Amino acid sequence: MKIFKNKKNLINVISKKRDIAFVPTMGSIHKGHLSLIKKAKKNSKNVLVSIYVNPKQFHSNSDFKKYPRDINKDIEILKKIKIQYLYLPTDNDIYSFKPILRVYINNFSKKLCGKCRPGHFKGVLNVINRFIDIIKPHSVFLGLKDFQQLALIRHHVIKNKILTRIVSCPTIRDKNGVPLSSRNSKLSKKQIRMAADVCRHLRKIKKDLALFKLRKLKLKIIKKIISFGVKKIDYLECINLKTLKLAKKNNENYNIFIAYYLGNVRLIDNL
Repeated sequence: MKIFKNKKNLINVISKKRDIAFVPTMGSIHKGHLSLIKKAKKNSKNVLVSIYVNPKQFHSNSDFKKYPRDINKDIEILKKIKIQYLYLPTDNDIYSFKPILRVYINNFSKKLCGKCRPGHFKGVLNVINRFIDIIKPHSVFLGLKDFQQLALIRHHVIKNKILTRIVSCPTIRDKNGVPLSSRNSKLSKKQIRMAADVCRHLRKIKKDLALFKLRKLKLKIIKKIISFGVKKIDYLECINLKTLKLAKKNNENYNIFIAYYLGNVRLIDNL
């Protein structure tokens, strides 16, 4: 595995490769990340993983500082699975140049997490746009757990006619149903059980309730979730996965989207 800490050295090595499969991460590598890398490996012999905790996508400086980091453990994990390239950029490496393309932000950015965390997706799209400018990957592999982020990145790529392919990968969950996330490491065992209760309840109501009834009982559902020990719920919405608008009919392909707090840890899910 070749490790790069500045973009000049990285570009010198990969500039002539036209099949780079890129997996952007913020570190604290877990099985969800590894599933993205596994899929990337099936698509290309040249897999590049980045680890960069992007300050511009955090709602507060304290949240940025508390984000879990263990770079030495991450490097060991990535060495074992034999990826080709690891990019560990500094803030200056990412933000010291003007990208060729402007960031396109679809209106979907104003809903869900975008409504609760102003500027978050602008920060996400900014850094992804810069990574694509530096790496020029053939494909980027992203998880469906962060569906809103994935959809906005795809819209940015399409709008700017970028040749990079955005590949969506299934959400990887623990045996208890909780989606894997770097933030899970901040949860106690009791809080993990609470998260499992939330997931289990949402699965049940999606299976058992018609959409119109689900929407009608929204406040009751929120109260039930709060009773599991949840501190706060940012949103609970049913979103059509194609139109990215609120789902209104039972035959629509929709997911229930939620963002909630267990203690000071914010979790998201869609199912």
